[in-house]
Amino acid sequence: MLNYIWATLLFIGLLVAGLVGRVSGDASVIDAAMKGAEKAVMGIALPLAGMMMFWLGVLRLLEKAGVLEAVVRLLSPLLRRLFPDVPTGHPAMSAMVMNLSANMLGLSNNATPLGLKAMGHLQELNPHKQSASNAMITFLALNTGAFTLIPMTAMNFLNAAGVSHSFRVIVPTILATACASVAAVIAAKSFQRLPGFVAQPDEFISETQSTAVKPAGISTKAKFWLTLLGTLFIGVSALELGPPSWRQTVLDQTGLSTVLAKSAQRKAEAEKTLALKKEEAKAAAATQTKVEPPVWRRVMDGASGLAIPAILILAVSVAWARGVKVYEEFVDGAKEGFQVAVRIMPYLVAMLAVLAILRESGAFQLLEYLLAPLLNMLGFPVELLSLALMRPLSGSGAQGILNEILTRPDLSEMVKFTAGILYGSTETTFYVLTVYFGSVGIRRFRHALVAGLTADFIGMVAAVFFGRLLFAFT
Repeated sequence: MLNYIWATLLFIGLLVAGLVGRVSGDASVIDAAMKGAEKAVMGIALPLAGMMMFWLGVLRLLEKAGVLEAVVRLLSPLLRRLFPDVPTGHPAMSAMVMNLSANMLGLSNNATPLGLKAMGHLQELNPHKQSASNAMITFLALNTGAFTLIPMTAMNFLNAAGVSHSFRVIVPTILATACASVAAVIAAKSFQRLPGFVAQPDEFISETQSTAVKPAGISTKAKFWLTLLGTLFIGVSALELGPPSWRQTVLDQTGLSTVLAKSAQRKAEAEKTLALKKEEAKAAAATQTKVEPPVWRRVMDGASGLAIPAILILAVSVAWARGVKVYEEFVDGAKEGFQVAVRIMPYLVAMLAVLAILRESGAFQLLEYLLAPLLNMLGFPVELLSLALMRPLSGSGAQGILNEILTRPDLSEMVKFTAGILYGSTETTFYVLTVYFGSVGIRRFRHALVAGLTADFIGMVAAVFFGRLLFAFT
């Protein structure tokens, strides 16, 4: 399934970019793809290697200290129901508990190394090494459900944009992520029973066999799609190579020029507004005495700051008290971190490069324009469509759209709070699947993508529902 989705996203991005004039020039989608590939390696994989080594070392100490065993024993009734295929006391249980706990506390970056460690243990139990197991899919569904107690990232964006009382998104985000997590588990457990998602035996092809196998012929259906794609590309090439008036005429006649102009104007105004607010905040901090934050904010910031030191003190002190050689065990646990980061690099490059093309092509703005009447009829704020579409695909892209929404003066407080809830109630599903499955060489995702997108959809619906319920009259 992911093969079709990846290719479709690539084709849509390139064709839309050709239509609106973003194949070449300053706004070239190819430049965006190259930057996305660079970010995949230099901005994500290599920094993740350091985090992986750190957290895998901490996890080794927690295992040696017996802390994880105690936590798993406490949660075993629930874990046995969620993961019946994982034996009681297996290291996978401990890593999954740590990962989900970090996500609940809003420590998403620190949760990823722990999740990758859990995937490695789950792969040890997987009889079909190329296909995702039921336990893997349920675990990733819970990650995409993203149950959160403290949506610190969304609150930080609300504060940076000058939206007061950002703490008001805490309770609705907890409710929305609870709905998404329940939906994720139900979807994972339900879809695994369908014949189309049954795990397939591994394929082992030797080098002599691979050279002897001839490519399959092109079916009639494939010929139709290739002809359509070629025709559309010829049309796009004509717009790119012909006089600029051709493209402008097409955009004017379809109304797309107005849509793109308004989108570019909103983005520029949002960036300008956000920059001004940051400058005002810096100036106010330099000229005024520091204002004491409210108690709720001080407690939440303090609790978030103490979470990791508490884990470190617990891991090192208990292990040391039990006679564990803490330094040596930490180093042994950290050794495999770099290899994991290297393994996920190709998967990250493939996904982030295509997502960069799609994001910069203008496809989301066009889809928002086309779906506006339907969304208004359903009561879904049209302004949130781009955020809803981008969130499962790209975290950085979703953050940019969230900033744009929060700094628009023409939008109500209800829409802004709902945007914050929606961001905190969903997850970058494609990124999670790419990184987690790529780290253990899984080729067949089975129903993992469907379960993850189901969780995202329910989270978005719940976010809009609670946003309208709680903020409609603000």
